[in-house]
Amino acid sequence: MTENLKNIGFYSLSDERCMNTSVTSQMKRCEMIITEYCNFHCPYCRGLKDWIYGDRKFKMLSLDEIKRNIDLWCIPLPLENIRFSGGEPTLHPDIIEIVRYAKSKGIKRIAISTNGSNKTELYDELIEAGANDFSISLDACCADDGDKMAGDVKGSFEKVVENIKHISKLTYVTVGVVLTPENVQRTIDTIKFADSMGVSDIRIISAAQWDQPIEALGEVPEELMNKYPILKYRVNHFKNGINVRGMKSTDFNRCALVLDDSVIAGSLTFPCVIYMREGGDPICEVGPEMREKRLEWFENHNTYEDPICKKNCLDVCCDYNTKYKNLHKM
Repeated sequence: MTENLKNIGFYSLSDERCMNTSVTSQMKRCEMIITEYCNFHCPYCRGLKDWIYGDRKFKMLSLDEIKRNIDLWCIPLPLENIRFSGGEPTLHPDIIEIVRYAKSKGIKRIAISTNGSNKTELYDELIEAGANDFSISLDACCADDGDKMAGDVKGSFEKVVENIKHISKLTYVTVGVVLTPENVQRTIDTIKFADSMGVSDIRIISAAQWDQPIEALGEVPEELMNKYPILKYRVNHFKNGINVRGMKSTDFNRCALVLDDSVIAGSLTFPCVIYMREGGDPICEVGPEMREKRLEWFENHNTYEDPICKKNCLDVCCDYNTKYKNLHKM
């Protein structure tokens, strides 16, 4: 197990957080699915289940709903880190105002998970409004493969690359490389290409539909591993026989992350974004009692017996939860 959670490279994780989390502590990280709509059709994308938005005419949250959700997360203390996701969140008509509102609430990190295809000027406006973390999809190292991985959206790759280079000069940018049988052979080329664009870190993950050990990670150059903490974490796990997804029998069978971390989609709150995308049940409706309900879920839910958690829980979450177990002597 990782001795110090900060070594993993995810800024929202720390031993201090792990030690002090409770039902009344500061909410550390929350993700909100603000729209289901997307201009890409990535072959591995799980999307959202139809029942999440029910009978809504438009499958997105209104500005008022988003503000209410943020307000609920900022009780009793300001939320520390927020992530807006989708779908493609930059397609939400109020995305600039959403970021401004999050900043006005004193939130330290305001992240956007994006495919990177929108107008460069919009990303500049988002940064000016307060966004300071962009997670951008980069599933290829050349235009033909990139357009294909976006769902045959011609010309998309060149725009994404242009935006990654531009945004990386202005703020924190990580690229997310989702590997499938179609692109895994070019893993090293994609990593090197991402490095050439000045990104802050590189996150490698296998698609949920294709959860296999990533052999190519054994070929990542040492100088790149030392440059990117998250990449190094994943490479070291591969070398130790640990896949990106899936719990081991030695991992803690409770999810301590739900205590101060939350995901909202529609009017529902879920254990995590993967649990939501894999069709798992929500914990409860969004409301003032969310944290108490999440505590109940933590205390009563055996994640190792849950097929979604057992198969899909990410290595970083397993490490965090096992650290929680050890720190709290459970």
